[in-house]
Amino acid sequence: MGSVRQLEDVAIADCAWEIDAVDLADLFATAAVALADLTVDPATLVGEAEAHVQMTAGALDLLLFDFLGDLIYRRDADGVVLDRGTIAVEGDGPYHLEARLQGGRIDPAVTTRRNDPKAVTFHQLAVERIPGGWRARVVLDI
Repeated sequence: MGSVRQLEDVAIADCAWEIDAVDLADLFATAAVALADLTVDPATLVGEAEAHVQMTAGALDLLLFDFLGDLIYRRDADGVVLDRGTIAVEGDGPYHLEARLQGGRIDPAVTTRRNDPKAVTFHQLAVERIPGGWRARVVLDI
């Protein structure tokens, strides 16, 4: 699993991350885990939830934007948090993502809520190759 560093000096009212990972699948999986952990205590989710996610974008940063946006939408619309699974990212523009994700349902009586990310922003959004892997910068509107 990759690593996530919260960046305190990027956005005052938002949450900013720098994510490092060995490959693109790990980068997207690490971002999903970070989003889940920001939103709830994953250990307090109830039951099982599953989703098959497929998407295409012309650039990797836009693919990450769409992926995290989809996870936020599923939390809001379906009451589920998806924080693990298998993810494949392929292509060299356009890029294709296919994921089979698992997680759990939010139960207001049981689930510990943390923050309410509303959207991914384009502010400083980036995905780039670095020595030994990949790095992303993401800012979420809280």
